Amino acid sequence: MEVPAHVQQLLAALRAGGFVACPVGGCVRDSLLGRVPGDWDVCTSARPEQVKACAAPRWRTADTGIAHGTVTVLTAGGPVEVTTFRVEGGYSDHRRPDGVRFVADLKEDLARRDFTVNAMALDEGGIVDPFGGRADLQAKVIRCVGEPAARFEEDALRILRALRFAACLDFSVEPATLAAARAAAPTLCRVSAERVFTELDKLLLGPGAGRVLAECGDILARDIPAVGPCLEFDLRSPRHDRDLWDHITRAVALAPPRRNVRWALLLHDLAKPDCFVLDREGFGHAPGHAARGAALAKQVLADLKAPGRLLQGVQPLVRWHDTPLPQDTPGVRRWLGRWGWPTLEDLIAVKRADLLAHADAPVIRRRLEEVARFERLAREAHRRDDCVRLDQLALKGSDLMNAGVCRAGPRMGRLLGAALNEVIEGRVENHPAALLAWARQQKR
Repeated sequence: MEVPAHVQQLLAALRAGGFVACPVGGCVRDSLLGRVPGDWDVCTSARPEQVKACAAPRWRTADTGIAHGTVTVLTAGGPVEVTTFRVEGGYSDHRRPDGVRFVADLKEDLARRDFTVNAMALDEGGIVDPFGGRADLQAKVIRCVGEPAARFEEDALRILRALRFAACLDFSVEPATLAAARAAAPTLCRVSAERVFTELDKLLLGPGAGRVLAECGDILARDIPAVGPCLEFDLRSPRHDRDLWDHITRAVALAPPRRNVRWALLLHDLAKPDCFVLDREGFGHAPGHAARGAALAKQVLADLKAPGRLLQGVQPLVRWHDTPLPQDTPGVRRWLGRWGWPTLEDLIAVKRADLLAHADAPVIRRRLEEVARFERLAREAHRRDDCVRLDQLALKGSDLMNAGVCRAGPRMGRLLGAALNEVIEGRVENHPAALLAWARQQKR
């Protein structure tokens, strides 16, 4: 396992002080999987004040969690969290330990961790793996350290962490661990919205997101109640060969791992059960579900304390996911002017994944062709930098006044808007002389 130089130097400083020091947790897991760890954590027999003393000749430190034994050492290669071997007391708030007790044994420290794949360390003799984490990596399973029910009782967030690791690593959750997670799911109400959002956000971007969501919708419904009615909901439509929740999660699985796209697909059809009606032939429809879904998406993301920029990016995708796309250049330009290319690119991804998650039917194939044509026209317009907004128009209000066409006021605004429309329709070139000539004709 290749340990970065700045981490090796820190380990050497701690060991020179007579202490045991080992990389631990996610960095060991990721290294064994052949991934580059995002950060490196170290556990040690040194107490926090001893960690700071060992670091002092070379690095600055920050007391980022000293009450729980954590000191961050600010090395040139990046910050490294160093935590004293510890065992934890009770979890009266089911969130964080009431207290910690420092210990001298590495294995005692590893025993407090959530999952076996996170309970490995690298000491001078090699991998320390008392709970079978390496075997679970090879088997691609997420398994609790010790008794699953006890782990989830300590911290309910671990329920979502199990799902998140399964999605991000594309693993499965070991049956006993999953059963305990389901049994403990009602305790998710103890977890703050911000922590729930963080886990769901990471989960959604994982390669196994669709599969994990499909298997664990009942757990997710504890944090997003609108998911509940979607489980096993029969859409009664020849366009669907699966229930509503299976359709939603398949769409997530088929989408590129972009935040706005995956969140929009998770939320895009949650309003269908409330809008559902049967026609005379017994087929199901959900009129107005996109508009109602956009409002529901806003509420869900607000409840989860999601960032405002995510709401701004997701809401239009949900609102317009079911709207037919224009198939002509002027129509495409209007959408480009209204939403901009980044939003349209996301909308294209949402619509394509949504359609691919339907049954194979002629109408679905036709709509996929429409998405492809819209994408081609939109990309071409974006690449050409077509004029689609007033700020791109080669005619300004000052040009109209200087040419004596009109004065400042409502008429000027109407004239500029009409000029933009002519350019979008392709009837007038976006050039100052051409636009001014057109404007003079309107004066007559």
